[in-house]
Amino acid sequence: MRLREGLGLGSGFCFALLLLSFPASIVVGDDGTPVSQTTIVPADASLELVFDGGKVLTEGVAAGHDGKLYFSDITFTYQSKDENGFSEAGHIWQFDPGTGITKIFRSPSGMSNGIKFDRNGNMIVAEGADFGGRRVIRTDMETGKSYVIAGLYEGRPFNSPNDITRDEKGRIYFSDPRYLGHEPLDQVTMSVYRIDPDGQIERIITDAGKPNGICVSPDQKSIYVVSNDNGSTGLDRVPMDAPSYKGRMALLAYDLSPEGRASFRKVLVDYAPQDGPDGLVADRDGNLYVAVRDETRPGICVYSPDGKELAYIKTEVPTNVGFGRGSDRNLLYITAGKSLYRIRLNQQGYELPK
Repeated sequence: MRLREGLGLGSGFCFALLLLSFPASIVVGDDGTPVSQTTIVPADASLELVFDGGKVLTEGVAAGHDGKLYFSDITFTYQSKDENGFSEAGHIWQFDPGTGITKIFRSPSGMSNGIKFDRNGNMIVAEGADFGGRRVIRTDMETGKSYVIAGLYEGRPFNSPNDITRDEKGRIYFSDPRYLGHEPLDQVTMSVYRIDPDGQIERIITDAGKPNGICVSPDQKSIYVVSNDNGSTGLDRVPMDAPSYKGRMALLAYDLSPEGRASFRKVLVDYAPQDGPDGLVADRDGNLYVAVRDETRPGICVYSPDGKELAYIKTEVPTNVGFGRGSDRNLLYITAGKSLYRIRLNQQGYELPK
């Protein structure tokens, strides 16, 4: 299904625009009757494939203030080797909706995962383990200069920063699990941290299990955290057929205080015994768009703030989601497998106020 393939990192780009037959599926309520989801997903909506040239796993799609989409290509080093045995070092791709062209924005990426943009248009990137930076950086998109905004906590490196969210006071929150990599685990827990505008870092959530996707609600009163505990901190070192004990697989809601501190409120959705979600994002009404990795029902589940399922978009097993900007605020971009998809909705994504 590759329409035009990149020509290598020097001039590499991919041009792919293809409509796929992944219709929005029917949602069934608790009483077994169908629930209309056309208020969110148009009845005739379908997924559009815009890029399928990833190496191992696409992640962390986010819309920049320049109107372009940026997403990670996590090149697991134990898989992405060339003919001489050298591993690719991770990439950030840039997709231009105006031209349909996708090209490398940054390589190496520090093994980037989650990407977000602050109100000033700076790119915030969570760099993971597996020869990555294990830090959070901010890039000035005008100058290209990058700054480490979270590199150590209590004098020790992070486990593997994964996903990012922001609040209206300029604070940044990130999750710090570990799924693969040879590096030691230096933090005592897998946690969620807050970075204040003055650079202070505080560990605010330690009871989420293995935190992955995170999202601050538009009303600033909640922070949602995905626990996706696969039972291993080194999937690259554990045989695929080896048994493992999976931990919590759930979407959790925490109260968020005006000071940026979190306290557990409730389990919104429990996915056990299936795999839990990965990334998530909110629309302007506070509904959550969650990349659910349950292989028996993979796709984007849309939930109300109290956890009621409102809509479902069938996809291959997804990793993350992000809305476009401006007139495309109702375009939902989805990273899944080695690809980037999009679908136009009736709802608009939440954006930080200027």
